[in-house]
Amino acid sequence: MIQDILHRYLFDNADVRGELVQLQDSYQQVIGSHAYPPVLQILLGELLAATSLLTATLKFSGDISVQLQGNGPVSLAVINGSNQQQLRGIARWDGELADDASLADLFGQGYMVITLTPDEGERYQGVVALDKPTLAACVEDYFNQSEQLPTALWLFADGKQAAGMFLQVLPSQEDHNADFEHLCQLTATIKAEELFTLEAQEVLHRLYHQEDVRLFDPIEVCFKCTCSRERSAAAIKTIDQAEVEAILAEDGKVEMGCEYCNAKYVFDGIDIAAIYANGTASNTQQ
Repeated sequence: MIQDILHRYLFDNADVRGELVQLQDSYQQVIGSHAYPPVLQILLGELLAATSLLTATLKFSGDISVQLQGNGPVSLAVINGSNQQQLRGIARWDGELADDASLADLFGQGYMVITLTPDEGERYQGVVALDKPTLAACVEDYFNQSEQLPTALWLFADGKQAAGMFLQVLPSQEDHNADFEHLCQLTATIKAEELFTLEAQEVLHRLYHQEDVRLFDPIEVCFKCTCSRERSAAAIKTIDQAEVEAILAEDGKVEMGCEYCNAKYVFDGIDIAAIYANGTASNTQQ
């Protein structure tokens, strides 16, 4: 099976568009950075699939962030992506988490923040409560509030693979809600095992063999972290120089780590001096 691929498709007999994403390598890179409990591995898989599906709806070049926050044992879960389907993500939690914990168990009074940041133009941010039983239902609520277009999602993850499907009515002068509901009924019959084991074309045939479906070229999805030695140096420069030099005097080095990919950037005394002199640090990544 081809992994880490997103497919977009269109129903020619209805103003409805669809997406299907299947993830493995990128999913493993996200959850492999920390010893996440099983329930968080599944949540991050669903969030990764959801963000990939949302990224495919972007009509601009830029970034998207889908962030879950709350006052429960999980304080944060976030996936950041770009219009090129480059994704990364992390979660922060405290204590043990039950394998069957619900969104409310994990986040308490939680909310989802979706931030769209175009390379050119103004940033848009939408916020919805995490008051639905599933992540998919919360994302649907976001679309109902922001775009007011009937939208449905199906999200799956098992710690090894993640997948998702997306349907949305296209803006039109005609009422296609009946077509949308019919297609949702068909799509709701999908099983996780099918999305994890079958090629996208086979999945679409099984679901929509009586519909006129136009499938577009697949889009590769990948894990990509945006950290760098230069960004770490810039972060160090925002700290008072005396404080940094105190760390240097005690440890002999200053180390910056990335939560997303576990990369570490080490700076010695010469590097630190160059940073505060507006120069560049030359040490290699450790």
